[in-house]
Amino acid sequence: MPARLWRTLGAVFVVLVFVPPLLLLVSGSLTEPGQPPPPTPRLLPNPVSTAGYEQALALGGLLRAGVNSLLVAAVAVPLSVLVAAWAGFALARVSRRLTGVLAVVSLLALMAPATALLLPRFVLFRLLGLTDTLIPLVAPALLGASPLYVLIYYLVFRGLPADLYDTCRLADLTPMRTWWRFAMPSARPVTAGLTALSFILTWSNFLDPLVYVYDRDLFTLPLALRSLSVLDPSDFPVFLAGAVLATVPPVVVFVLAQRWFLHSDDPTGRFR
Repeated sequence: MPARLWRTLGAVFVVLVFVPPLLLLVSGSLTEPGQPPPPTPRLLPNPVSTAGYEQALALGGLLRAGVNSLLVAAVAVPLSVLVAAWAGFALARVSRRLTGVLAVVSLLALMAPATALLLPRFVLFRLLGLTDTLIPLVAPALLGASPLYVLIYYLVFRGLPADLYDTCRLADLTPMRTWWRFAMPSARPVTAGLTALSFILTWSNFLDPLVYVYDRDLFTLPLALRSLSVLDPSDFPVFLAGAVLATVPPVVVFVLAQRWFLHSDDPTGRFR
């Protein structure tokens, strides 16, 4: 009962915080472009128009930018989760003294501002001739994207019974098979959460494409939306329409991830 109560309260909180802005966003995107902005927000515009979506796709190049964003996310998200899971599993199986050192290093890496890494990374990619490509947007996934992901997986794998690892060693299972057959199934809710988080951060990443990408054909969705933000104020529905199109994929991913969150304690073990 307490778990259900907390879930209900969490659902109510999400609805109250996130649904009203989304409704206003959709409502604004259905306003007729070229009209003066209304003095107050309207839940139902009059008249309802989809011209904002047509102009957003035509003026902002959102279709091509969306394909580029999907391509980056399709490579970076699975790769970052996979590398983080490997690193977290390795961290959980080394000696406690070495684990403490590596955990402190990871925490220090988390404290470093992302902007402090822009210049050395830019110089490196520039020397390698990789600027104005999508590779710099995917490369951080080779390091697990964030030390936070590694630490989360470490806590999950460290929490597994020691007898489980001993049994795997007696069964002559390799570390890779132990990770795949026993460690990862126990971390499915965590994997779903980190996958959703990684997708949202990758999808909404504006700073990295702004620094590394110059060719308009390689623009990701945040850069394409920036080009719509400079339109005349009377064309605000065009920008809002682009924002709606950019918001749909993260919302879909988040809803799909709820399947693992809501059933992580399923007694049948179906979702484990």
